[in-house]
Amino acid sequence: VQLQASGGGLVQAGGSLRLSCAASGRTFSSYAMGWFRQAPGKEREFVASITWSGSSTYYADSVKGRFTISRDNAKNTVYLQMNSLKPEDTAVYYCAASPRGATPFQYGYNYWGQGTLVTVSS
Repeated sequence: VQLQASGGGLVQAGGSLRLSCAASGRTFSSYAMGWFRQAPGKEREFVASITWSGSSTYYADSVKGRFTISRDNAKNTVYLQMNSLKPEDTAVYYCAASPRGATPFQYGYNYWGQGTLVTVSS
């Protein structure tokens, strides 16, 4: 599976962005998908994940209620809708595919996209 993330950019605090992650390959629907982020000088951290069917979603406490993960298996794409953005959301966002379920742990993900930069100004 090859993953291509897009949709990052510069936005003011309180604004919104939608990230997309397009996957190649016919087996996309068999993978759980996750979004992670890495802020400057910090470790990469879990943001959100979704099961292969889209029936269950999971979020980091820091984004719960503001971010929404979704997927369209017909389009081989997973999305991250980010609302009420804060300066502390500034990071490179990565999408990843997991054959082991929608785990929050990075070691559960076999495939990673290249990342897309989100910058939130105050």
